[in-house]
Amino acid sequence: MMNKKMKSPWYQKYLSAYNVSPNEVPTAVIDLIASQLKQQQSEHPLVTVSVIAYNEDKNLWACLWALSDLSSRYPIEIIGVNNNSTDSTETIFKQSGIPYFNEVQNGCGFARKCGLEHARGAYHMNIDADTLYPVDYVNIMIGHLEQTGVVAVSSTWGYVPDKEHTAFSLWLYERMRDIFLYLQSIKRPELSVRGLVFAYRTALAQEIGIRTDIKRGEDGSLALGLKKFGKIVFVRNKKAKAITGYGTISADGSLWNSFKIRFINGIKNIPLIFSKKDQYKDEDSNLIDPKNK
Repeated sequence: MMNKKMKSPWYQKYLSAYNVSPNEVPTAVIDLIASQLKQQQSEHPLVTVSVIAYNEDKNLWACLWALSDLSSRYPIEIIGVNNNSTDSTETIFKQSGIPYFNEVQNGCGFARKCGLEHARGAYHMNIDADTLYPVDYVNIMIGHLEQTGVVAVSSTWGYVPDKEHTAFSLWLYERMRDIFLYLQSIKRPELSVRGLVFAYRTALAQEIGIRTDIKRGEDGSLALGLKKFGKIVFVRNKKAKAITGYGTISADGSLWNSFKIRFINGIKNIPLIFSKKDQYKDEDSNLIDPKNK
């Protein structure tokens, strides 16, 4: 009996525009993306999807392509934030046709704050320009966020397999990571939140504010502030799993070295799973206390 042909992953078609020069993206694809993005935009959005980008011209078209394919049962708006880029990121935003804003102060905190300040929807979704999102991402995330008592949701994410990272090694890495994140999210959800897969109630987030005085950790700090108003849900649905670049795990060298570092840190932080502290430690090891910003 012949083996069945393996189905291509959902993100496969977007890879032709991922990590490539924007000049290599066919005009027909750009026209398709712009057309579909225009159709996505609602005059009265319930959900704001804000794409933050700093020098992401090699990935931005792929991200926008995925967003243009979203199948949302909610009225949405898709906006962009150009975080003082020096490449052609702003040009891509212009070509895409979506409303965008220039944030001249560099940093994720400033970029996310800019997106939040211009959000018209009751719900706000953070989107990173080097990340791809599945077609049902909005439906699943907002479906959880609409539940009574829920103020924020955070999903999981994976990485694109390449010559240095096999599908199996990534699967194992992500599986072990997600187990710990889920356990941690039971009492300390702010420690399991990541900005690239984060959605929350706009008005509450605007009231709390996004920190710009730290290099990283603005997402966890916001989640900590939101936790006082309700529940933060850790979404484990595979249909809401984003795909991104290697970022910080590449900085650790090999995948297994990255896994070892995170595993050791995870073991050290096991007590946090059973903790209810009102403090958050960002990636620069600065203690965040919402009562003393």
